Amino acid sequence: MSRGDADDAPRAHEGRFARTGRRTFLSLRSRNYRLFFFGQLVSNTGNWLTNVALTLLILHLTNSGIAVGALAACQFGPILLLSAWAGAIADRSDKRRLLFVTQTLEMGESVVLAVLAFMPHPPLAALYVTATAGGIMLAFDNPLRRSFVTEMVSPEDRPNAVALYSAMVNTSRIFGPALAGLLVVTVGFGWCFSIDAASYLVVIAALWMMRTAELRRVAIPPKAKGDVRAALRYVARVPNLRISFVMLAVVGTLGYNLNVALPLFVEHALHHGDGAFTIVYATFSLGALVSALIVAGHSLVRVRHVIIGALAFGIAMLALAPAPGIGFAVAAAFAIGLTSILYMTATTAIVQVEAEPGMHGRILALQTVLMVGTAPIGGPLIGLVADAFGARAPIVLGGVASIGAAVWGFMALRRANRVLPPSVVA
Repeated sequence: MSRGDADDAPRAHEGRFARTGRRTFLSLRSRNYRLFFFGQLVSNTGNWLTNVALTLLILHLTNSGIAVGALAACQFGPILLLSAWAGAIADRSDKRRLLFVTQTLEMGESVVLAVLAFMPHPPLAALYVTATAGGIMLAFDNPLRRSFVTEMVSPEDRPNAVALYSAMVNTSRIFGPALAGLLVVTVGFGWCFSIDAASYLVVIAALWMMRTAELRRVAIPPKAKGDVRAALRYVARVPNLRISFVMLAVVGTLGYNLNVALPLFVEHALHHGDGAFTIVYATFSLGALVSALIVAGHSLVRVRHVIIGALAFGIAMLALAPAPGIGFAVAAAFAIGLTSILYMTATTAIVQVEAEPGMHGRILALQTVLMVGTAPIGGPLIGLVADAFGARAPIVLGGVASIGAAVWGFMALRRANRVLPPSVVA
């Protein structure tokens, strides 16, 4: 090799890394999206701090899997009941203006939780009622935030913006639970909720600083009866959406209730405490972050990516179930994080890339119902299974269900390919 060739090799190597880096963070070239991204990073870290702290607080007060499952029902039950309606509102609203309202109300929920947690004996009923109020706010806030992404970036940047949003959420899932574990064992639960309340000030400031003239607002459809039914019909006639949504109903109900399954698994099956749980959860989130950053540089918008993701997620869950100790559990949790984001990013990207822009709020709301709104069913079921058959059983159930969903999705895709051209389904 000549000297010139040797000099060119590292430059070519650098060029590949530079191109990969640019692809990974492409959508951050939009100022509005940068503000949204970093504001949500701070706020979501506070959200995960609260989610983990509240779960551990309920577990400490009750030592019951069913009680933890009931908390999930309170947090996510309103999503099951209200998300489709909230999505229709999101499609007809000024999303930025309405986000000011939802974020402010959610900040108020965290303040109330802080007041309750600072009490010597916080009343369980009040914690459940406050969690339910937070679930109502989340039902409206979630489709707003997720559909707002498409108004801040150009159409060609949407898949990358979706993947980066997942990366941001999972970055917050690393720091939030770790911070929760540190605060719970040092200064107590109340400070967890107080810091979450303060984090909302950052996202409200980011929304205020946006340049509204640069937003790519879609035409607001006129209000009409049957908005939700129209969204359901739309999903039913688009094979990619129909297949991914049916799979999500199964995986979301039985596999994705990790906020219930993981603390029970660590504390009841592995017999470790809050510190070990936060390590496992933070490692799970680190795997999710790594996956999201990898996915951000690629376009995973096909049903086959959803199927592969569900299959890999199910295998990772089954690898965790027999974990003999915390070391093995940490490694398996990392794999679960990797595969969960491969699956969920592909599922979300299909909606935001293929669905008509005027339907985004409603379709994303329906997806949210299947993703987290099924927790009122799955959460108590997971808690009941754990109490009846042991804390490893919900992990096995989630793994088997995810693999089963992947097999069904593969068969459904083959059937759809027989009657439709490859350009429609793939």
